[in-house]
Amino acid sequence: MKKVLVLEDEDNIRSFVVINLKRAGYEIIEASDGEQALAQLRRNPDVKVALLDIMLPGNMDGFEVCRRIRASDSQIGIIMLTARTQEMDKVTGLMTGADDYVTKPFSPAELTARVDALFRRAGGEAFNDSGELVQPPFRLNTRNRTLEKNDQRIKLTQVEYSVIKLFMENPGKALSREEILDAVWGRDYFGEVKIVDVNVRRLRIKIEDDPTNPCYVTTVWGFGYKWGV
Repeated sequence: MKKVLVLEDEDNIRSFVVINLKRAGYEIIEASDGEQALAQLRRNPDVKVALLDIMLPGNMDGFEVCRRIRASDSQIGIIMLTARTQEMDKVTGLMTGADDYVTKPFSPAELTARVDALFRRAGGEAFNDSGELVQPPFRLNTRNRTLEKNDQRIKLTQVEYSVIKLFMENPGKALSREEILDAVWGRDYFGEVKIVDVNVRRLRIKIEDDPTNPCYVTTVWGFGYKWGV
């Protein structure tokens, strides 16, 4: 069964999400606050995708829940649910380790499509890949979906893995933001192209010697990004 955690403190919104995801074939694990969500994940380690509301009761908001999940699990897919529309909230959610965000109100079709796309990546749909991509100092194992730099493991989310795999498969090629979005998030992705920029920024923090002066993932101004080692 495909398990999804839904963290939402408002009962009516949580019920709406739960009903629609159940109709789409998911088993739902529910939580109404951050501590409960973390406890549910400990009891259900096979959860592949988590939907986290940002505004929560108590001392732990959705950003903090996301940070704590990412500290122990780089594989689970995370989508932030927020009623806010400010740009900084979206960026903050992605920089704390989320893979995507959905702004309330959202349609059942949009939410299900986002979960489906993320579940395909987090669920390991592409495990039939075999072999390695080696471009010193990097080694990407496409069988177990891991990255090493100078023989040191770098923890990646599933989205970050997909982004760097795309780059390493296209060395020296300028990739537009739209190309990256289509390849990693899918052509039916409902969101904004700026999610590419935030994930590249997050990836640079992990792989670059100096993220403020990147030499592996360089910007092609007004177009996109290029991978060069």
